[in-house]
Amino acid sequence: MKHSRSEVHCKTRKIPTLHFEDHALTSFSGLVVFQGLFVRLGLKERLGRCFSHLACGSIFGYHVIVLTLVVHLLLGYRRLRECESYEDDPMVKRLLGLSRLPDVATLSRALAQAERRSVEKFRALVWELVVERLRQLKLARLTLDFDGSVQSTTRWAEGTAVGFNKKKKGARSYYPLFCTVAQTGQVLDLLHRPGNVHDSNGAQAFVLECIGRLREALPGAKIEIRMDSAFFSREMAEALHAHRVEFTVSVPFERFSELKAMIEGRLRWRRFNEEWSFFETSWKPKSWNRRYRFVFLRQKVQQQQKEVIQMDLFIPHQWGYDFKVMLTNKRTRMNKVVAFHNGRGAQENLFGELKSQCQMDYVPVRTLAGNQTYLLCAILAHNLARELQMIAEPLHRHTTEKRAPLWIFQELNTLRRHFIQRAGRFSWPQGRLTLTLGLNDTVRATLLHYLGALGYAA
Repeated sequence: MKHSRSEVHCKTRKIPTLHFEDHALTSFSGLVVFQGLFVRLGLKERLGRCFSHLACGSIFGYHVIVLTLVVHLLLGYRRLRECESYEDDPMVKRLLGLSRLPDVATLSRALAQAERRSVEKFRALVWELVVERLRQLKLARLTLDFDGSVQSTTRWAEGTAVGFNKKKKGARSYYPLFCTVAQTGQVLDLLHRPGNVHDSNGAQAFVLECIGRLREALPGAKIEIRMDSAFFSREMAEALHAHRVEFTVSVPFERFSELKAMIEGRLRWRRFNEEWSFFETSWKPKSWNRRYRFVFLRQKVQQQQKEVIQMDLFIPHQWGYDFKVMLTNKRTRMNKVVAFHNGRGAQENLFGELKSQCQMDYVPVRTLAGNQTYLLCAILAHNLARELQMIAEPLHRHTTEKRAPLWIFQELNTLRRHFIQRAGRFSWPQGRLTLTLGLNDTVRATLLHYLGALGYAA
């Protein structure tokens, strides 16, 4: 259908006069979906039980403070002071069940009053919510990834220390160890640590604790684990093997000169494709008690030319190999073992989303328990966004060799742009509460889809 130029263009030079009134307007109409999710999970009541022992000096209650922080992160805000930009938003108030939102000082004081017992109960709730989802899935095989991620700060905070930090050298930091579930892309648990510890510090006890609790909660599931070379040790391998857990661990070359000799002396390599080739052997370091399956991989790569490049018509490429070694007790075919181990790279994407979308790398206060509480709020916000999508969408894929998530998840920032950050107006025609949004078919279909999945008819 064609339109005339006058029908398409209009004059927009004049700046309108601004006038501010209280018309029950909201900038976050899409939070109505999370209101339904919170009710379905009983989140506010369960948070109340987590902090029932804590006497909060605020009239709001500590569980409401924590839920406010979760919503703060769902909306995409980072610093506590940024809560002032939505302090009068009626949709946020309804979501939290408040007539007035806590101010910056209240949030800061509440975090400073946090203590270890409340942190442990909050951590148990995060675990419980993820396990409930896993029970519903009834997975025959459950894949856990373990890795650490740095939380840097430019100021002093309790429990921080100066450690290895390639992005902010010399900065104080925390270095928590995370356990994530590959099938749902959620954080199951974490071990909070100062920034000056090695990846393996406290890792074995934490890994075995996660295995034990999962087997108690999900007795029919077979557990498998992936880890990088920082966790490679005789103790870790023997503990996992003794607990009948399938695992793959990257092997550090610098600790075993024998590996280099094996690679140099190898004449026949089996090929996956034009790029990758491999061989395997049953081997053990001298101090170990038993042999394991060691997999040697090489990748054909183009070598970087560091000299000055001449303006020739033809520059030949030089090719070389990158090598890596992997320890495993899996008995499946080699291509499946390699694909399984390489799938752990998805955890780096998860950490990136946690830091960019849920502000996991922000250290808001100077107390250790307060910062741990804020970190758990960030993890809970991420897990809730994943839970919402798992409720509303069917499985997109079955178990793959790389153990990719069973759903193709949208990032939290995408959810914000698609339906959360939508203007709306509350009204009460004939005494019935109504939220009115702009007429956009895509937003309408999205909101009705999510609310329908949660069991609400709009």
